[in-house]
Amino acid sequence: MSTVSASPFAQLPEAPYYIVAFSSRRTEGENGYGTMADTMVKLAGEQPGFLGVESARGTDGFGITNSFWADEESIRAWKAVVSHMAAQKLGRERWYEEYQVRIARVERAYGFGK
Repeated sequence: MSTVSASPFAQLPEAPYYIVAFSSRRTEGENGYGTMADTMVKLAGEQPGFLGVESARGTDGFGITNSFWADEESIRAWKAVVSHMAAQKLGRERWYEEYQVRIARVERAYGFGK
C-alpha cells in the first residue's frame, strides 16, 4: 500500500506495473466532488495492489488522475468496490461532462529531479 506524501509524484516500484489513466472534464460547481475525491483516494490506498496516485486539474475543468496498480486483478477489484461504484454513478450524474479511462501496463519508467 502506498501512502500519500507532500510530493505530487507517486513513489512507485520498478516497472512493470499498471496505470489507470482517468481523464475528465468537470461540470461547474463543487457538488460534493472534493470530499468524494479525497474519500476515493483514501479508499483506493486501502486496496490490495494499490501503488499510488497522481492527479492534476486545470482551471478549465480538465483533469487527469493516474492511479498505479500492481496487476490487472487489483484494478478489477477496485472497480467493483461498492463505494467506488457509487462514486462512479455520481460522477456520471453530477461531476463530469465527459471522461475517458485508459488502462496500460508500464514497461519502463524514468524521470529527473533535483
